[in-house]
Amino acid sequence: MTVHPKLVWRVECRLGEGPVWLHEPGILIFVDIKGGAIHHFNPATGHRESKSIGGMPSFVMPNADGGLLVGSHNSIHLLLDGHIETLVTIPEPVHNRTNDATVGPDGRLWFGTMDDNETLPTGAIWCLDHGKLRRACGEAVVTNGPALSGDGRWLYYADSGARTIWKYRIESDGMPASGVEFLRLSEADGYPDGIIVDAEDCLWVALWDGWGVRRYSAEGKLLMHVPLPCARVTKVALGGADLRTAYVTTARIGLSANECMQQPLAGSLFAFEAPAPGRPLPQVRLA
Repeated sequence: MTVHPKLVWRVECRLGEGPVWLHEPGILIFVDIKGGAIHHFNPATGHRESKSIGGMPSFVMPNADGGLLVGSHNSIHLLLDGHIETLVTIPEPVHNRTNDATVGPDGRLWFGTMDDNETLPTGAIWCLDHGKLRRACGEAVVTNGPALSGDGRWLYYADSGARTIWKYRIESDGMPASGVEFLRLSEADGYPDGIIVDAEDCLWVALWDGWGVRRYSAEGKLLMHVPLPCARVTKVALGGADLRTAYVTTARIGLSANECMQQPLAGSLFAFEAPAPGRPLPQVRLA
């Protein structure tokens, strides 16, 4: 089956990332990390809205007590009623920043960090466990994901620079044990960027410099490849009323003027129909 993604919003993000579907009220939100903005899209009405918040917002997640949790620089913030409050500071080098994130079925926030200079392997996977910050696993220049299986027993994360996705079992203490290599991409494939798990426990992988997204089975078998008209594809979110619309963010950062001319839609938001639905995103529980 050939899938042709459609252009949803030519938003021209420098580094579009972190799309998440808020099932109530039916809105997609995503960030432009280097543009310091959060974008909202309502497919039912077509309404689009961009809010500049400064910093480097790398993820936005719904908070059970209201507002959004935002990862930016070396901290996690609460964005509520137009005000930003810093909740947690991550004890890492000053050149690190937050990157991608997800929420487990128990309301725990899982997120990754990275070296913003993309040089040193100082990135890791962290868990905000009902208000308590815990270092979980990983050692990478750039982490992406993490993503969780539907039962919350398995955690995936991408070591993007090494083109490798790792799989960890969550132990009885709620933390991941030693991981195993789940998938390694070739140079021709690009780099694994954002990852999510759908309702069939298949893994969606965005391909940075790979011009598309892929869907893999829980055993690592390639099931689907969807090409896109730009190289730097960053993440998929499954949304819409039936959770079967795959929204895809992209980036234009680092492209030359000639490459931007060849990829005029780089940085845009795209969508296509997925073969399986996603799962409603849980809310973060801070206590």
